[in-house]
Order: sequence, then structure tokens, then C-alpha cells
Amino acid sequence: MTVASSCYHCGLPVPEPVDFSIDILHEPRSLCCHGCLAVAQAIVDNGLDDYYRYRTEMPRTAEDLVPDELRKLELYDHPEVQKSFVREEGAHLKQASLILEGITCAACIWLNERHLKQLPGIKEASVNYASHRARISWDDSVIKLSAILAEIRKLGYQAHPFNVQQQESLRRQTRKLEFRRLAVAGLSAGQVMMLAVALYAGAAQGMEAATAALLRWFSLLMTMPAMLYSALPFYQSAWIALKRGQVNMDVPITLGLLAGFVGSLWATLQNQGVVYYDTLTMLIFFLLVTRFLERNAREKSVEAAENLLRLAPAMATRLDADGQSALVPVMELAPGDLILAKPGETIAADGMVEDGASSVDESLLTGESRPLPKAVGDKVVAGSINYQSPLTIKVTEVGENTVLAGIARLLDRAQAEKPRMAQTADRLAAWFTYVLLSVVAVAGLAWWHFNPAKLFEVVLSVLVVSCPCALSLAAPAAFAAAGSHLVKRGVLLTRGHALETLARVTHIVFDKTGTLTEGKPMLVEQHAHGALDRTQCLQLAASLEQASEHPLAQSFLKAVDKRQPQPVQGAQNLPGQGVAGTVNGIRYTLGNAALTPHLYLPTVESQPGATVVWLCDATQALATFVLADAPRPHAAELVGCLRAEGVQVSMLSGDAPEAAAWHAARLGIAQAQGGLSPERKLEELHNMQAQGAVVAMVGDGINDAPVLAGAPVSIAMGSGTQMARTSGDIVLLSENLMEILHARHMSRFTMNVIRQNFVWALAYNLVAVPVAVAGHLSPWLAALGMSVSSLVVVLNALRLR
Repeated sequence: MTVASSCYHCGLPVPEPVDFSIDILHEPRSLCCHGCLAVAQAIVDNGLDDYYRYRTEMPRTAEDLVPDELRKLELYDHPEVQKSFVREEGAHLKQASLILEGITCAACIWLNERHLKQLPGIKEASVNYASHRARISWDDSVIKLSAILAEIRKLGYQAHPFNVQQQESLRRQTRKLEFRRLAVAGLSAGQVMMLAVALYAGAAQGMEAATAALLRWFSLLMTMPAMLYSALPFYQSAWIALKRGQVNMDVPITLGLLAGFVGSLWATLQNQGVVYYDTLTMLIFFLLVTRFLERNAREKSVEAAENLLRLAPAMATRLDADGQSALVPVMELAPGDLILAKPGETIAADGMVEDGASSVDESLLTGESRPLPKAVGDKVVAGSINYQSPLTIKVTEVGENTVLAGIARLLDRAQAEKPRMAQTADRLAAWFTYVLLSVVAVAGLAWWHFNPAKLFEVVLSVLVVSCPCALSLAAPAAFAAAGSHLVKRGVLLTRGHALETLARVTHIVFDKTGTLTEGKPMLVEQHAHGALDRTQCLQLAASLEQASEHPLAQSFLKAVDKRQPQPVQGAQNLPGQGVAGTVNGIRYTLGNAALTPHLYLPTVESQPGATVVWLCDATQALATFVLADAPRPHAAELVGCLRAEGVQVSMLSGDAPEAAAWHAARLGIAQAQGGLSPERKLEELHNMQAQGAVVAMVGDGINDAPVLAGAPVSIAMGSGTQMARTSGDIVLLSENLMEILHARHMSRFTMNVIRQNFVWALAYNLVAVPVAVAGHLSPWLAALGMSVSSLVVVLNALRLR
């Protein structure tokens, strides 16, 4: 067997009969075996050809055959590495949150989403333009995360796990770059405007031709930084759009800039004619100012989600079996671990209090300003702050499975979905751009026949004055500002259409249990019958219940609040009847009528579905307690305000009809139905819609999920089930029901602002374009007018914050 050459990948000899080759660095290269062929193909496919260009020697070991870039990508397949940013959604189904570097426009989003969705095993891929964050779901048995990252790299973008600090660092870099471009454009515009004043004045007062020529050359020199550096994003965006066979709003801007610059350069070289350097630099500067403000408005809405993610600490105090503490990274925590939250510390993971009692601040999560009491058995969430005493917490969820991460995912989903009005604005802007280019062509032909001398000036003015920037910004800026405002109030928009649909709502349907009511038994009535007063009776009842695990026990313990229950001797739990025990030498019972059949028990009127228990000693009934599902605070106020505004309010409940009617009467709801299955609720909802109603559904449970999903717009209670929160278009994180009313007011205000923006943008173009076509608008005034129109739209939207 003879040897023909050495393997380009590993350097070993290539046997003569073997024919493995691949194009590397634009030349066919011989390889020695299938292994080298596979690795070389992977290196080329992932855009890592430079490995071959810059290597200084052949690899000495098998490990060296794979470049570091590919090996680093493979690390992301390791379960321990994935724990902090990958969420398990089912058998082999995973979801990751990634940052994409290199995103510059909507075309980048389209390219990445389209390419990823074509890959086998990819279930969903969406990229948030505002945050550059990608959510990717895939079947891990079909495709690995490292392969997905490699595919993104092929497109020329870098993807890595989402990290709030890293995202903020990237954003700061982008903001610095944009500000640098803005500063360069501003300096150029200022210098050129001073020279332009001299040129305009000199033309009227007889400036020498040599001096005018010198000023033109200086103006050209001052314009170059703005044209070549500051305006670069416009050129890139226009080029990408044209390559896709589309026309975006940067196309007329680019045409105007290039046409103005070429015409001015020609006039400078010929030393005659009009130059427009002042117009060009001023246009670039004002466009960059508007986009800088618009970007900041967009990022404010993203910051709401990232502020939540910043709440989670990086380290946690973990307790071992002997009670010894150790500081560990949060990503090392697992369900079942015990962690210690000291006063003033942020809770590191979702969990349940195992030991201790304290108050916890959840304001940044829920909008609830007052600290909430937490005791043994209560749930706590990652990101909340422990105030008073140490808490020992048993971890239930970590990483992407925490409530905090779930809220961030819902915010991502809302920001990734474009509202219908924003989509309409984009279509209108695209249509307007085509019309504008047609108008420019017609105007150019007309002026070519009537007055060729003004042709260039008119075409430039029309291109500049009528950019559809204001139309494109009219809706997104308003929705971003409104979303940022609402999330601070504990109202989370999870769907793009939520605000605009809520503004049109005519009918609001409430579930009862857990929505209008607390969803758990509470002490609603108390009557004392013997020598002890109500406070003493309640203290005794709470003392008897302190060792019980029955749901009613918590009602008594919460009713006494911070007062310490008395010690009980001989405590007994009597299933189906109640509890008994001795306090201060006297034996007491607390339970239903079956517990003390030999005693006279006073009767009281109670609401349907209520539980009545009696506190007794050996001879008499001392007190009667009524426990029932109580209305939430502000429930009646919310219903009254909605009805006063002309909104019809209904209740659809799965609870007993009598209980539904009783609560509806006390809350002022005229239309109420009980005993409904999820299917019947959905049927009733469809009946309302068939009659022309725009319905908002408010619910909290698993049985509400179908009707929440079927409503035009739905509001899920944040305290409800995961299924309900996922189905809701809006999630109410706060316990304050009046935030529903505020969200409705905000939605209507938002739509009014968007309509104002549309009217302004359309009116401006309807006036400015004919004036420019008629030749009555100079290019510098056109640049100023277009920039001001966009600025007005953004500033009007910022009122929503």
C-alpha cells in the first residue's frame, strides 16, 4: 500500500486507496479516515475554519483534534451545567433561555427563528427583539443543546445561557456604541451647521468663490464621520431588507442620505450648485436621538422582567443533616435541601417554612407593599426578602422551575408577541414605504419636465420628510411603556393582545372560589354564650387547634394572629368530630354537634356551605364559631366600580348554586350561576360572545384553565394554579382586586395614546408630503420635521409610564 499524502486534519499518512476529502479554506483537502472527516466537517459547518488557518502545529493527542470552541459547546449538554438555565418540560423535552449576540434588527430575529424551527427536534423557537433573549424548546433525544448553539453560530450569531448580569453588560456595551454614534453625529451636525450659516450668508453678501469652495470642502470633511460611522445602522438594516426582497423604513432613509451625499459631493467637486451637508448631518442626528429614546422605552419594559430575575441571590446558606451551615451557589441546591434565610437576606429558592416565624417582603414580585407573615407550613418564593427572624426553609423548586423564573417566562412571551395594532402599524408602514417610493418616482419625473434645476432638491425633501418612523413607533412604544407601568403594580401581561382586548371589554365574568373569595375557610362569625368573652373563647379554640393538621385549624390560629396559644394537656384529635384537651385544669371540646350530643347547642344562621363548630366545657356551650369562604378585600368595591362604568359583571362557579347566589347577592352581582363544570362554563362564555359581548374571564383554578383559554382576554390570579397562570393573558400577582380596574383604565388610556400617535403620524405625512412634492419644503426643514414627528410619538407614549 502506497502513501499519497498526509491527512490535513491530524497529519497522519493517507493510504492510497482512501478517498476522503473536504473543502477547507476554499481548497479540497485530503483526510485519512471517517473520524477525521466527521470532525473536520463539524469544524467547517460551525464556521471554525480559522482553527486550521492559525494552528502552529499538528495535534499530538486525540483530544487536540477537536478545537476548543466545539468542546466548549459540548459542555452545555452536561446536566449540571444546564441546571441553572434549562427547564425540564416532559420526557426528553427541554426549554432553555439564551442570549443572542449580534441581533441588530427584526430581520435577525426572523432569520434565527426560521432556521431553528427547521431543525429536527426543535419544538419552539422565539426571540425577543427588545431583550435579544431566545426561548428554545427541543427534544433532547433528537438534538442536543450544543448542536443548537452550533447552528446559531453558523448564522453568524453567538448564543450563550441567559444571565442577567451578562445581559446588562451587553446592553451597556450597545448603549455606549449607540451613544458614541449619536455624539459623533451631534458634533458633525454642529460643525456643519456653523459652516452652513456662513455659506448661506455669504451667498447673499457676495462671498468669494474660493472661500465658498473652501467652506464646502470643510463641510464635506465634517460630514464624513456622520455618514460613514453614525449612519451605518441605517445602511445595514436597509441592505438586509433588500436582500430579503423587502422594503423597510430604513430604505428611504438610506436612499435620501446617499442621494444627498452624492449630490453634495458632485456640487463640491464641480464648485457649483447646492450642498446639503447640514441637512444630512442633522437628519442622522435627530434620527439617532429618536431611536435612542425609543430603545430606552423598550428596554424599560424588559427591565421589569430582569429586575425580577436580579432578586434571586447567587449564594445560599444550606444546612446539612447535623444542622451545620455552608455557603453554596444557588445552582447547587436541589429539592429537599434545607436552607437558612437570615433577617435581611433574600430567599434563594421556592420552598416551605420548616422552622421559624417571620414576615417576608414580596413587593417586587406581587406589588403588595406590606410584609406578609410566614410561619411553619407557609410557602415562600425565591426573590422575597426575610425581615424579622431566621427561617429554615425546605426547598421545593430551584432554577427555571421557581415562581420567579415562571414570571420571567410569561413576560418574555408577552414581549415576543406583537399586539394586533402593532402588526397593523407595521403593515401600514411597509405599505406607506412602497407608496412613498412611487411618489418619489412620479415627483422626480414631473419636476424633470417642469424644472430640472429643482429636481434633486424636491426628491431629497420627499425622501427625508416622509419616513414612516412615526407610524412604526406609534404602537410599540406605547405598549412597552404601559407594560412597564403595570408590572410595577403587580399586573403581568403575558400575551401581546391583552391590553388592546381588555380596552374593548363589555362583560367581565368571575369565578367565585379563590377569585372573588379567599378560597379557604376563614372565621366569619363568632358568638359567646357563657361567662367567657369572645376574645377568651377564641384564644381557647386556637389553643385546642394548635396541634391539629385540619384546614380549619389554620383559620383559628390566624384569627389570634400573634397572640401565643395556651399550653394544652391531653390533646385529642377526634376524626369527623373535632378536638379536645385540658387548659388550666378545665377540659374543653371544639367541634361539630356529634362531639357533644348531650349538651344544648345554640343555633345560628349561616351562609350556604359554612361550617359551624362549638366550644364547650363539660356543662355548656361557651361559643359558636362560623367558618366559611369569605369575600376577598375590595371584591364588592371592584364589582361596584365596574358596574358604574357600564361593564356587565357575572359569576360562573363550580360551587353549589346556593353558595354562588349567596356570595353574588352580597357582592352586588346580578347574574350568577353555580354548579357548573368547566365545559358548561365555556359554553356560557360562548353564549355571551354570540350575543356580541367582548368577555374577560377572571379565574384561578385548574378547572378555570379551559374557560380562561377560551375567553377573548383572561385574567388569572397569581395565587392560583400553574395551569391557570399559563392560560391567562394577564396574571394578577397582587392580592388587590382593584388592580383589575386599574389595568382596564390603563388599557383604555394606552389605546387612546396609540390612536393619538396614529393620527399625528398620518396627519403629518398627509400635510408634509404634498408640500415637499410641490417644492415648498427645503431638505433641512424636511429633516427637522420628520425627526420631530418621531420624537412627538415617543414622548407621547412615555406619558403612560
